[in-house]
Amino acid sequence: MEGRINKVQKSNREPRVNRVAPANGNGEATPEVTRFLHQLVTEVARVHRGDSETAFPSNPCSPAELAAALPIWKRFIDLAVVTLLFPVWLPVMTLVALWVAVTSPGPIFYRQPRIGFKGRRFMLIKFRTMKVNAETHIHEAYLEHLIVSDRPMIKLDATGDPRLILGGKFLRATGLDELPQIFNVLKGEMSLVGPRPCTVLEFERYAPEQRARVNALPGLTGLWQVNGKNRTTFRQMIEMDIFYSRNISLSLDIKIILRTLPAIVGQFFDSVQPLPRSGAQPTPPVKT
Repeated sequence: MEGRINKVQKSNREPRVNRVAPANGNGEATPEVTRFLHQLVTEVARVHRGDSETAFPSNPCSPAELAAALPIWKRFIDLAVVTLLFPVWLPVMTLVALWVAVTSPGPIFYRQPRIGFKGRRFMLIKFRTMKVNAETHIHEAYLEHLIVSDRPMIKLDATGDPRLILGGKFLRATGLDELPQIFNVLKGEMSLVGPRPCTVLEFERYAPEQRARVNALPGLTGLWQVNGKNRTTFRQMIEMDIFYSRNISLSLDIKIILRTLPAIVGQFFDSVQPLPRSGAQPTPPVKT
């Protein structure tokens, strides 16, 4: 039994893609397409079974708490939008997967433990935008600096990050690397709208009052993302997320969803013309 478990775990860690030639003239699928479809089916199967990849305990939450954070109308919007936009996001995900496979040998997807609702840990899924085995201590040190300082949360991508794969900056600026989190939404670990799920390291550095931001289910987009995001400070992000967690409503979610695309466009242009790092930006008004 132990040998079989080790064999299964090893096979789950082995998916890798190498540089290969495009599709041949017989119309056969390229290895990149085959690999992506295989991983896509695997993720869908996990969602259907309700499997969890977390190798650590999660904090329990009551059904009443979960119902308040994920009411029926919110879950309905999540499933309806994901289903209706299936013909859009699946081809886009396929193209992004092919790009990652061709430009950077290594796994297509990147999984990382994040903090979800009420401090529960889950495995977040995204497209890999960094080279395999890239160092993370630089990002961790920069994150600690943003937490204690009152400066805009400009990403390291703005000044150029050698750890990124070819096109990685574009994928991150447009949010395309976050598309696989649709599977997290389907599993009920995330919602379309909510605070961005923070890392375990970041959560450990929160002050007690700042941890109130996890009282809402994490989301693909949120109040912070459509109110300046990289132009805001860490403190402002926390305040917006706590405000959202205390004022969840259908109208607020719809407003945030409608403002997400313009916010992504603005974020992309910010990445082309990075904001100055000196001094804090004025506090932007929170639009609801």
